[in-house]
Amino acid sequence: MDFNQENLFGQIEDLQELSFIERPVRRYLKTPEEIERLTVDEELNDIERAVYLLSDNSYQHCIVRNWGGGSVTSYQTPHSFSSSQTYRDFGREKVVFQKSAGDISSGQDVQRTSVVVNLPNLMRQNTSETLRRVVPKIREVLHVAGVEMQLAAAVSFLTILQEELVSIAAYIHSFLPIILANLDHRDTVVSNAWLETLLTVINALPKETIRQEILSPLVSKAQLSQTIQSRLASCKILGKVARKFESHIIKRDILPLVKSLCQDVEYEVRSCMCRQLEFIAQGIGVEQTKNAILPELVELAKDEGSSVRIAAFDTIVNLLVMFDSDDRTQIIFPLVMMFCEKSFKADETILAPLSHQLGKLCHGLSGNLTEEQHSWFLDFYKKFSTLGLQHENGQSDHTTQFYAADMDAKYVSVRQNCAYNLPAMILFVDPKCFYSELYPTFSTLCHDPETLVRRTVATGFHEVIKLLGCSVHIVHKELIALLQDESLEVLDALLDHLPEILRFVITGGDHVGSESKVHIPDLIPALSVAEQRAATSLKWRIHEKLLLTFSCLPQVISSDQIYYKFLPIMFRIMTTNNVLPVQRASARTLCVFVRYNRKQEQRQEICSKLIEQLGQGRSCWNRLRFLDTCECIMDLFSKAFFCKYFFLPVLELSSDPVPNVRIKFCYMLPKLKSALKLPADKYLLQQLELCVRKLLCQEKDKDVTAIVRIITLELDRMEISIESFPKRLQEKDLLDHKKEKEENLLLEMEDMEKRGEIKSMNEKKLLSSFNKDGKKKTKLGRSRSLGGRVAPPKITTDKSAMKLTSAASNSQISAATKNALLSFDGTLQSHSSSSGGPSNLPSCPSRFYSANSNEQKTNGGKDTLPKKFNLKSRKSNP
Repeated sequence: MDFNQENLFGQIEDLQELSFIERPVRRYLKTPEEIERLTVDEELNDIERAVYLLSDNSYQHCIVRNWGGGSVTSYQTPHSFSSSQTYRDFGREKVVFQKSAGDISSGQDVQRTSVVVNLPNLMRQNTSETLRRVVPKIREVLHVAGVEMQLAAAVSFLTILQEELVSIAAYIHSFLPIILANLDHRDTVVSNAWLETLLTVINALPKETIRQEILSPLVSKAQLSQTIQSRLASCKILGKVARKFESHIIKRDILPLVKSLCQDVEYEVRSCMCRQLEFIAQGIGVEQTKNAILPELVELAKDEGSSVRIAAFDTIVNLLVMFDSDDRTQIIFPLVMMFCEKSFKADETILAPLSHQLGKLCHGLSGNLTEEQHSWFLDFYKKFSTLGLQHENGQSDHTTQFYAADMDAKYVSVRQNCAYNLPAMILFVDPKCFYSELYPTFSTLCHDPETLVRRTVATGFHEVIKLLGCSVHIVHKELIALLQDESLEVLDALLDHLPEILRFVITGGDHVGSESKVHIPDLIPALSVAEQRAATSLKWRIHEKLLLTFSCLPQVISSDQIYYKFLPIMFRIMTTNNVLPVQRASARTLCVFVRYNRKQEQRQEICSKLIEQLGQGRSCWNRLRFLDTCECIMDLFSKAFFCKYFFLPVLELSSDPVPNVRIKFCYMLPKLKSALKLPADKYLLQQLELCVRKLLCQEKDKDVTAIVRIITLELDRMEISIESFPKRLQEKDLLDHKKEKEENLLLEMEDMEKRGEIKSMNEKKLLSSFNKDGKKKTKLGRSRSLGGRVAPPKITTDKSAMKLTSAASNSQISAATKNALLSFDGTLQSHSSSSGGPSNLPSCPSRFYSANSNEQKTNGGKDTLPKKFNLKSRKSNP
């Protein structure tokens, strides 16, 4: 036993030695002294509390514990006290258990920071007292404050200025000195925060204040003897104040400092000042820019530091509009050519910034280039677009596939910038020359192996097709490829402007022609593939976005194509998808499909499917989605349409066995009542009141009962629209009337199409019968004329017969149109006028579920609503 104990735990003497070693223990609780010091009197108002918390205590309590003897000594220590300290007493190691001044005062720092954050609210409550008592305290505390308080003060000071809580004079007196004093803070993050605040404040300051308080001290701050941080701040301040003064003041007071900083020994300062030359040029005008700024830019473009050259190149591109034709031809173009060639040969670090500005540069110089120079820029862009790629088979035509030879990030960013500059380069070469000059490059970028490049092409695809105009059919293959891209990021970027893209692809923008028509069988499968990939991924937000984008399809493809290709997708998602936002998106898009469907038979069949598969479905989730769909229908359709097809099926759900369904139904009751119009919907109002009474009397679930009682009070306060007073129509009633007119217009258009088809068919039949009869009579006449007895028949008799037949058919069609309008329009016929009850949907065959043959065989004629809606509860599986 002793042997095992020694092996497991070592010698007993070693364990006894461990008992004398005292280890430091971290305390997480505040001592009573700390709690007392952090406690504030509750009777103090906000101003007094802020002053109390900002009061400075230069010494903090520190606790020293002698663990051996058990005594406790408390003394005060300055802020510079070390964070830990140990000493030896009688040969044993003792631990000084203490906190540094920063740890002990952390609670006070938090309290003071909260005062600084709350400074705008104090200014709103009592501006004068805050300026007199609180702001001076903040100024004192900021000298020794930490980073968090400094950043909070910079934000609060800026908020006070932006919300105009004090006058400009008071702000200059109280806050501007604090901002200027903290610009030279030793912490770079803090100094940059105060600098950003000052740059924003300068916009609101008068010129005289800027000259005295900012510009005068800036002369000394910009000297080489100052720190790099101070000189960098001087560069940004000079660029900001240059927009506030006249050109002669800038030339006299600011331009010498600018030139000095452009020649600074540190490349960071030269680069920063170079980026401010654009704003300096805007202040001094075109002539001074040519004489003073352009020479500095030429020299900086040849600087040894790559960041300085990049800044010079960017500034030159931004200032192209200020240079005349001679400057562009003689100075800018040679400088840019040298810059571009050097980037390929010696310095690849500037490839990405150069490619980003290339489109803007080409567009700005396009009017001053010769044909040879134009070709040079175009070849340079093409070279950039394939940088880091190699041909698979050594070919060079636009059908060649590329693969990534070098996956260096800088090459990817270069090609991404080329994709970003595509619209500018199309303008550069002229859209008429797109196919011969840029289409191979465009196709290469659309099939780039990097997702970022393809995503950038998809982001600007709508701009490309706008520029192509009636030649948009050229990029049809690329659109299909981006829709079927393996990366959902590409699809996500394309979805932002997909409705606009599809309209241009289908119609060619404002130009409609045979060449601009896209091949629909390619587009519809591509959209279906995109939906399948989004559905099988975990990125449901992209799937939701795609489904909402599908609502534009009625504008670009026919109702039959939507009916047979996309409606089954919407029903599948509504009944099988598990993501609620995706289900609701599909429900809304389905309602849009129904709204713009031009065939009444198809609309009625879709409504029947919604009621049978969702409203009367076995799953409670389907019934909940049915209520969501009904809310969309109430938003998109007229009240008459909803009341005719969906009002009573919704009422059925008042007796649903699942409480959640009944709760959602209760929340819909106000919308149901607002959809009614008297006296046409008197029967529906009675059914609604009956459902509410049943819920109040028979409901057993306490949550449903509580909601019903609240909703009932809201229903009692609601008023129902009355058709007898058209002058009292509100805005929502006028909108509903407009929706109803649009629905009737769709019926009329459908009727006119049918009328045109019947008329053309009758004319064809009459024409064919006339030809047959004419041939027979002609033969007979000829045979008789040989005998000199009978003359050939006259054609006028057959033409009159044709006219009579056509008129009779038109009268029959007009009568059928009238009956169809009366059966659909709620204003011409009541929803319950025929039988005193609900109107029934006609029976119509199922077309968009032809794939499911078993369901068609079993359901048979279930596509129509039952003649009587049973309001009793039914047994269903939740």
